[in-house]
Amino acid sequence: MSEVTGGTTARRIEEWRRRREHILQMGSPEAIDERHKRGQMSARERIACFFDAGTFTEMGQWVRHRTTAFGMDKRDVPAEGIITGFGTVNGRYVVAGAEDYTAMMGTFGEYHGKKLASAIAFAKEKGWPFVTMNDSAGARLHEGMDTLEAYGWTFRSQIQASGIIPQISLLMGPCLGGQAYHPVMMDFVIQTRQTGFMGIAGPAFVKTQTGEEISLEELSGWKSHAIRSGQTHIVAEDDEDCLDRCKELLSFFPSNNRERPPRMEAKDSPAREIAEFDTMIPDEPTTPYDMYEIIKRVVDEGQFVEILKYYASNAICGFARMNGRPVGIVSNQPRVKAGILDIDACDKLARFIRFCDLFNIPLISLTDCPGYMIGSQQDWAGILRHGAKLLYSWADATVPLISVVIRKSYAGAHYGMLD
Repeated sequence: MSEVTGGTTARRIEEWRRRREHILQMGSPEAIDERHKRGQMSARERIACFFDAGTFTEMGQWVRHRTTAFGMDKRDVPAEGIITGFGTVNGRYVVAGAEDYTAMMGTFGEYHGKKLASAIAFAKEKGWPFVTMNDSAGARLHEGMDTLEAYGWTFRSQIQASGIIPQISLLMGPCLGGQAYHPVMMDFVIQTRQTGFMGIAGPAFVKTQTGEEISLEELSGWKSHAIRSGQTHIVAEDDEDCLDRCKELLSFFPSNNRERPPRMEAKDSPAREIAEFDTMIPDEPTTPYDMYEIIKRVVDEGQFVEILKYYASNAICGFARMNGRPVGIVSNQPRVKAGILDIDACDKLARFIRFCDLFNIPLISLTDCPGYMIGSQQDWAGILRHGAKLLYSWADATVPLISVVIRKSYAGAHYGMLD
């Protein structure tokens, strides 16, 4: 026994130890330094920053690709360019996948996809939220159809987990091509201002196929999605802020759709009187005022985590607490288009209402709305179809619903804002 331990077994243990150290070093020290120069963390630094100290357990660390074409038989990709595992965040279990740009630019290959899909399936099985940290150059073309098949596995896992566990994407680097469907299929996308990019194609491919010349920032940066497309829900300043925003968002959610949202100790008295309300609302029904001033006085400690702040800003939605309990706030903003419900506002609010209903979060509607937007442009673009989404979301909701008419609720707003 001692001979085996001191011989073959000892050599094998040492070999595995060396291999593990190599994997933990990721791409190379030079590649990690380059990330730091760009103001970014490495994938493992992101994991360490996100999870409670000492709680992260890695899954699939030893996985490696099986491709031999295009010189891949001689190419080592530590952890297949993605770190997956689970741990606790503020004491609650979460599963995560962090793409490693230092390992072959975090490209998405067959086993990269298998690890990601397996992690999502594991999260669904355990009933824990799933968070992905996107930072990848896109598809690993060396692996051909195996890469495309892996996309399908990932999308299928996401879809099957949708509505069962909360899913959040942290867009901390590039995410282009078919891979960009991954973040938009999550419940929420948090995008960093300077380094997060998302699009169905990059500028070079757009130019060769359509002739359009456009920069990566203009095509796929935060303004493109937080303001124009409505696909980025929260904008973060950098990696650390992105991770902190995610932790804050998770604090409002239950771990899965069978649980209730976690309650926190309330410092504000639920019986407090707010004298300013007597003078904040103008007497004239067409005079604008700032709905945010109302919201921050109503909710606990003025904390309001807004969703899609820059998109369809005539409508407001986000998470807050009332007497320590998480609630979803849905409102109009009289300062923007008089708080009217147009196509984008309907889509924004309907999706938010459905998420709250799926995860047992009560909803409060603060209404000051002149109705639905009319006119040829809205009619031709489908205001009736989009407006109906809002009606469906309210009618389907099984969570407690409270409607507060602050000043006016005219025409279709009587239904669209739950009056």
